[in-house]
Amino acid sequence: MSGQIPQRFIDDLLARVDVVEVVGERVKLKKAGRNHSGLCPFHQEKSPSFTVSADKQFYHCFGCGAHGNALRFLMEYDKLRFPEAVEQLAGRLGLEVPREGADDPRAQARERKRKEGVNLLELSASYFRERLKMPEGESARRYLAERGLSPEVQQTFGIGCAPAGWEGLKRHLGERGIAESVQIEYGLLVHHEDSGRTYDRFRDRVMFPIRDIRGRTIAFGGRVLGDAKPKYLNSPETPVFHKGRELYGLYEARQADSRLERVVIVEGYMDVVALAQFGIRNAVATLGTSTSEEHLSRLFRMVGEVVFCFDGDRAGRQAATRALETVLPQMIDGRQARFMFLPEGEDPDTLVRREGPAAFEDRITCASPLSEFLFDHAAEGRDLATIEARERFASQVLAAIGKLPEGVLKSLLLGELSRRTGVDQSRFEALVAPAEAPPGEPPLAPEPEWRPEDEWRPDDEGYEARPAPSKGRQSLGLMGRVLQLLVHEPRLVERLPEAADWYPEADPEARLCREVERLLRAGRYRSAQVLLAHFHGTPEGERLAALARRELLIPPGARAAELDGLVEHFQRHRLRSSRQEEVDALLSKQQRGERLSQEERQQLMTLLADPRG
Repeated sequence: MSGQIPQRFIDDLLARVDVVEVVGERVKLKKAGRNHSGLCPFHQEKSPSFTVSADKQFYHCFGCGAHGNALRFLMEYDKLRFPEAVEQLAGRLGLEVPREGADDPRAQARERKRKEGVNLLELSASYFRERLKMPEGESARRYLAERGLSPEVQQTFGIGCAPAGWEGLKRHLGERGIAESVQIEYGLLVHHEDSGRTYDRFRDRVMFPIRDIRGRTIAFGGRVLGDAKPKYLNSPETPVFHKGRELYGLYEARQADSRLERVVIVEGYMDVVALAQFGIRNAVATLGTSTSEEHLSRLFRMVGEVVFCFDGDRAGRQAATRALETVLPQMIDGRQARFMFLPEGEDPDTLVRREGPAAFEDRITCASPLSEFLFDHAAEGRDLATIEARERFASQVLAAIGKLPEGVLKSLLLGELSRRTGVDQSRFEALVAPAEAPPGEPPLAPEPEWRPEDEWRPDDEGYEARPAPSKGRQSLGLMGRVLQLLVHEPRLVERLPEAADWYPEADPEARLCREVERLLRAGRYRSAQVLLAHFHGTPEGERLAALARRELLIPPGARAAELDGLVEHFQRHRLRSSRQEEVDALLSKQQRGERLSQEERQQLMTLLADPRG
């Protein structure tokens, strides 16, 4: 739902939940006086230094410094985003999470539409599961038995079947008052343009519900039982389902192990389910698309290692090359990516049945690291004894390294390339060094398009997240968005706070934004043309002109809220930074062996227990 979670609700939630109970479900705790203690789950230790205070409702590790309240613990331990952690805590108490701005008719309409879609899809999933138990599900039951899937695994993944008839689901939903237009919108019915007839999209198929991270059904995948084409069929794009964002089996993998460390990406849902049948519960599948940047961003928020699983044929190698291109920009230090190639003619489903789970796990463990695959792929088919071949080899590797974020991995790969080619590493470092941007024109990153459904997806800050970037556009950063809004709609300056303390000091665009605000408040610059004329001939003028030329993708009715959200984000970040500096100073003093005064100890406890910190 659009809008942020009200702070009063968060405060009330934290007052009603017991941090000892939340932590105790995941960490073995012992009573130690008024507190509880145990081994810290965030670093390796032999003697307990992890304390949970029932009085103060926070945890603190005197070894690694980890600390926070129940929300922070869920975010760090279960690797949840902030809204997900709030939802989980609220779910324990049977509470619905409210959103500020819910009185807005448009927000109410969006929320009704979202709930309508989720309820419709859950109702459909239940229908498919019930059909599997009935006489019309006999062929589907026989197919699942032949694939060796136990009733427990079928239940875990919510597997069902769609009968062979043309209107079974349509009638079932219609009897419950759901209009055909809604069924079409959510991909359950197909509308034939010529005849005007509508019929079930999924017929005579084993049905796999596709769930989001909270376990809500958002789409379906169907495996045909007869000879119809295509063999596998997914739901189309709908208001709640976007193929480039979702991963089949991710919800089930997290249910099996809340502390996932590694995820294996396979091709199809039958591979995921077959591996789960053999006890390998950390597999996920993309949904008819290549692995996207958004897929990997979501996974790396939860795990430190991703293993790509491909067929060993030419198509598998090509898919691995695409995956390499996608994962390179994500490889900040601490993350790992591996590439596993199966014997030709095998897929995870057939191979795990033939070799067994232990052998398959060994293949995962021995999968090629990103560095090995990168060099092997570049050397493939080349005689590196010749200078020309080494030049092409080095150029291909350098192009890949140039896509990596700055860090240790990038330096190590440059060093290995230097060793393999005999060229000094400093020469390669110069070739991959980023070119300096022209004065006044900071480098830009990909900018996302505006899509209304993304108002349902608040990020960790409570600020609305954006979808995957559209090709060919470049982004602005958050302060750049503020500038763009002011250039396109100067009247929005009236919504900015009178005090300028919300500006991020480290942001290079903040100075320009302050100057633009000053001029707009002076009252003589009420159009973009006059504003640009003031800066004409300067680097700042070029920057503002570039922003004016860019199409503002946010609808007019949403621009004021967008600006309010950006400013509030900066204000919250500044407040947290100030509190964190105070906490760090007190913890540093404590770690140096200096005794904190009673007032300092009380201040530290207050800061650590603050839900906004």
